[in-house]
Amino acid sequence: MSNNNIIIFDTTLRDGEQSLKASLTVKEKLQIALALERLGVDVMEVGFPVSSAGDFESVQTIARHIKNSRVAALSRAVPKDIDAAYEALKVAEAFRIHTFIASSALHVEAKLKRSFDDVVEMAVAAVKRARSYTDDVEFSCEDAGRTGIDNICCIVEAAINAGATTINIPDTVGFCLPNEYGNIIHQVMNRVPNIDKAIVSVHCHNDLGMATANSLMAVQNGARQIECTINGIGERAGNTALEEVVMAIKTRQAFMGVNTRINTQEIHRVSQMISQLCNMPIQPNKAIVGSNAFAHSSGIHQDGMLKNKNTYEIMSPETIGLKKEKLNLTARSGRAAVKGHMADMGYTESDYDLDKLYDAFLQLADKKGQVFDYDLEALAFIDMQQGDEDRLSLDVITTQLISGLPASAFVQVELDGVRQSATSQGGNGPVDATYNAIMNIVGMELKMSHYNLTAKGEGAEALGQVDIVVEYEGRKFHGVGLATDIVESSARALIHAINAIYRSQKVANLKPKK
Repeated sequence: MSNNNIIIFDTTLRDGEQSLKASLTVKEKLQIALALERLGVDVMEVGFPVSSAGDFESVQTIARHIKNSRVAALSRAVPKDIDAAYEALKVAEAFRIHTFIASSALHVEAKLKRSFDDVVEMAVAAVKRARSYTDDVEFSCEDAGRTGIDNICCIVEAAINAGATTINIPDTVGFCLPNEYGNIIHQVMNRVPNIDKAIVSVHCHNDLGMATANSLMAVQNGARQIECTINGIGERAGNTALEEVVMAIKTRQAFMGVNTRINTQEIHRVSQMISQLCNMPIQPNKAIVGSNAFAHSSGIHQDGMLKNKNTYEIMSPETIGLKKEKLNLTARSGRAAVKGHMADMGYTESDYDLDKLYDAFLQLADKKGQVFDYDLEALAFIDMQQGDEDRLSLDVITTQLISGLPASAFVQVELDGVRQSATSQGGNGPVDATYNAIMNIVGMELKMSHYNLTAKGEGAEALGQVDIVVEYEGRKFHGVGLATDIVESSARALIHAINAIYRSQKVANLKPKK
């Protein structure tokens, strides 16, 4: 591999996913993994197999399907973690075991309650155990940003001697400033005698807003792997945003002198997918992928843009795959037209079910008349989040609201192939009444911890998307619904969450293989 190539290590499905309000399903994780593969990430860290049966299953499922990226799983520096990582990953064509242990005095003394020598010994043992399963082993010294440089060099040298091929120097709590972090990487590159036998990686957090700057400064000092997430999601203030470091390297390539193999025209699509599936809205002024990233409001800016786009635009929207919206999809449009519009937006047939999408499109077209690309994409995203074996589906909703009287709702659903119905009166309005009716049918006690309504599209005919998070038996579940009617989209969101609960109960019976 060229020394000018920067390895992109995506941890959206590990560090990013563990920060979400509700866990992703196995199907959702696989959809994200396939999108990351198409984006061109070199390595994707997809979970922490020892943590739960569900995480083990998702890592194993992804490992079985990914062919063009290397799949990695995280493990603490303990034998059972490393063994579980191997069991989940061994079905992959190419995989990496990533093991870590804290190295800062604060973590070693307060959290691990050990001496630094003990920590080095554990790190060496962990790397050797992982190396017995694969020749691709990554070692991370957690909280390296607050670890003395002598200790960093000591543990890094020991880990490489034990067989680590990638060494990660993480700024775990986002404490470092760019020059400071760059100096740490510089010291490691120049003081560790066997550093030429490993690739130096960086994993930065954004607590002080320095994650992208720190990662790029590390590259300038010799690091050749950046660990990042789509949209910068992750613990606390998040991780280094993949789209930021990739587009910085691409836009300033003459200055940076390095490159990545990321297909940047996939960035916008993958960004939107992650936002939707993870229930993590993107702030409008977010660099690269925010809705305002290529908007120009100032009169002076608009005048300059009309004369020459380069006056106020350092990269074009097309470089990240952002295309202009197209119209003229109506109820008379055929399947080929729908397929063509999806292709223009960057989707392949494997990304969605054309039969389901076309049926949903026809229903929407009958209500709206014209369907826009953003409508079609919203329908596709919703389909991506539905399970293939959903136990619960919506048939009919009727609500009534008379001023001064309690709202009422009649709901008919299909549960395990049997039609059931319920009527509910009272509550705070038609949505509340509808929710009470559905919960009466399924016999669940759910606590609503989050409800959000957003318009998908523009104008009075925009689709309404409802995202909810419900709590059930100590766990949180995300539900999403889309319809032209708010009550219907709310009902579909609740049904989606209930189906997620049913799937989790099924997965809970699975045990990691030994």
